[in-house]
Amino acid sequence: MVYGYIRVSTDGQTTENQKIIIKNYCKFRHLHHIRWISETVSGIKNPEKRKLGQLLKEVNSGDIVIITEISRLGRSLMMIMNVLQTFMDRGVQVRAIKEGYELGNNIQSKVLAFAFGLSSEIERQLISDRTKAGLIRAVKAGKKLGRPKGKKSSRYKLTGKGGQIYRARLAGKSKSEIARELGVTWVTLHRYMAKQKIK
Repeated sequence: MVYGYIRVSTDGQTTENQKIIIKNYCKFRHLHHIRWISETVSGIKNPEKRKLGQLLKEVNSGDIVIITEISRLGRSLMMIMNVLQTFMDRGVQVRAIKEGYELGNNIQSKVLAFAFGLSSEIERQLISDRTKAGLIRAVKAGKKLGRPKGKKSSRYKLTGKGGQIYRARLAGKSKSEIARELGVTWVTLHRYMAKQKIK
């Protein structure tokens, strides 16, 4: 069975673009009889509380799940890794079109999954270490920590990079590629693009 999984975050977004991309992909690769799973829900929500959770229970060994990009599975790397691991454990192949991933129950996929998980763990540890060291230095220097109550930051790591990101997306680059070029994490880029309404 071939499943086309589509997720958008708000009612204002349309699923049609994702459906067209998946249809064209399947046509080129002679994959027929697609069963569509479509939902409008935030990727922050646990898979078990989404249609994705039902799909995870329903799939069988040999099935293929096709998504336009890996971020359709969730908003955090760990959530995505857990979903991918479940699919792989069940012998299901996941194809993420924009990133070009074809993940299944094979050694290459397991190595990639391990790399994703390890990089996420290392990144969290490095961020934690840098944050702690920075706080210690600030306290020793007599600085008051924290933003004044009720005030929000007006700048982000990617402030002013909107045009560059937009052009890169038009050129067909994936979020992962753009994030690497800009020296930020995929999550940081994804959040900035959502705020700026960049697809």
